[in-house]
Parts: sequence; C-alpha cells; structure tokens
Amino acid sequence: MHTVTALIEKFQLLPHPEGGYYKETYRSAEEMEQACLPGRFRGNRVLATAIYFLLEQGNFSAFHRIQSDECWHFYAGQSLLVHMIHPDGTYALIKLGNDLLAGEVFQAVVPAGSWFASETAPGGLYSFVGCTVAPGFDFADFELAEANRLAGQFPEHQLLIRRLCR
Repeated sequence: MHTVTALIEKFQLLPHPEGGYYKETYRSAEEMEQACLPGRFRGNRVLATAIYFLLEQGNFSAFHRIQSDECWHFYAGQSLLVHMIHPDGTYALIKLGNDLLAGEVFQAVVPAGSWFASETAPGGLYSFVGCTVAPGFDFADFELAEANRLAGQFPEHQLLIRRLCR
C-alpha cells in the first residue's frame, strides 16, 4: 500500500505551483531551435520532458495551460479527473485510471493551448500519475488561470473554473 508521504519521500517530490507534487524524471539533452518550432514558442525547447505528479484528496491542480501537448500516464492510487476546456470552449473530461470498464484510460493527451485542471476522483485518497511533454516543458510556456478572466471567457464553465482556480 502506497501512502502520500511514502511517495513524496521515495520519489523526492516537490510542491508544484499549480497544486500537488512533482519531480522531473527526464529532460532531453537535445534541443529544437526556435526557428523549427511553431510561432507560439519563444526560444529553443528540449525535445521532451517527463515528470511524476501526485495529487491527494482535498487538493487540486488548478486550471492552467501550456504551449505543448501533454500526455498523462496513470501509475497508482485512485483515478484522476482531468478537466479540459479547449480554445473553442468545448469541455472534455479524462478519467485517468485502471478501471477500464468504468471508462478510465491509462494514457490521454491534453492538446497544446487547452486549459486544464485535475483532481482525485471523489472517494479517492490520492492519484499518482506521470506527464510527458513534447516539445519539452518550460515554465515560460506555463500560464496559470485567473478565475475571473477565464470564467468571463467561458461563462458556461464558470462553476468548475471558480472551484478549480487558486
């Protein structure tokens, strides 16, 4: 049986600005030059990065977006709900977990530019997952949502936005 404390210690997880805990496990040694990337990137980026990510019940990963696709992977604990609002306002829910009969998946992708937040499913104690980002994650590409601004842009999702913003 894993515990949140044991996972934090074993994997040397650190608090993440969006909520939860993380540890970068991979950062490509190779870079792509800015000229080879879409215009939304400012500067060179490594080819890919990967992290462990841990959320416990009562905490959440606040709405944010990045400039790259982010592939999520389920490892342990209870299912993780990943709420997405795409640029056109469409809402989608990913149930990341190991209960395939309940519609959960082991892997899923949040497309670049989509707003997303996550939380452990109701009744769960924690969710231990991983994220792989390509081109690699850079905090210059990270935008944490401001609740009033995001709710004004997507009023049909304002209850969810206000609940999952810091």
